[in-house]
Amino acid sequence: MQRYCSLIRLRPGRRQEYLLLHRSVWPDVEQMLVRANIRNYSIFLHGDLLVGYYEYVGDDHEADQARIAADPRTRQWWTLTDPCQESLAEPGSGHWWAPMQEVWHLNEETA
Repeated sequence: MQRYCSLIRLRPGRRQEYLLLHRSVWPDVEQMLVRANIRNYSIFLHGDLLVGYYEYVGDDHEADQARIAADPRTRQWWTLTDPCQESLAEPGSGHWWAPMQEVWHLNEETA
């Protein structure tokens, strides 16, 4: 299992719209994430920043991410959520959400 965390900013005036959308995420979008080996996906809010965290249980993260990006229903969902967001990713990186580097992790074996 691999952990992934990323960051993005909410656009001014779009906060309530984004939060409302995420009160009822489309079931087929959620199912696509599960089929793409995503588990324990959470999005946290701090001020105007969104922090996304998930655990990946598959063998080919890049291929599974491509499957998600190619899914028509997910793409339709993104037409609603993307305008609410302002990317913090490095220009030209190909990322919408800025990947974050894990600097520390406590697990059961070391606790």
